[in-house]
Amino acid sequence: MTRSTTLFPIGALTFSPGVDRLVREGRLDPMPFLRRHIRGDWGDVDDILWQANNAAHKAGERLESLFVVTRDISLSVFTLADRSATHVALALEA
Repeated sequence: MTRSTTLFPIGALTFSPGVDRLVREGRLDPMPFLRRHIRGDWGDVDDILWQANNAAHKAGERLESLFVVTRDISLSVFTLADRSATHVALALEA
């Protein structure tokens, strides 16, 4: 991912234990969802949360996306306000 294709730096990238397990089992590739997040696609959220994330991006606050991957798997992707880290977790772990 080049800086020119992202809206903000992601800092350190971490995966929750559940995401790590699914990746190791070959059941999940979180990277397409991470790319969407850092391009300002906040995923499967309502308009209010979408607009709140847009405002948070401009204000330098925490950013959070939600992506429904399958009927049983949803991902929460969040970037800290200081942009020092981005965390990818199963929604039930977040």
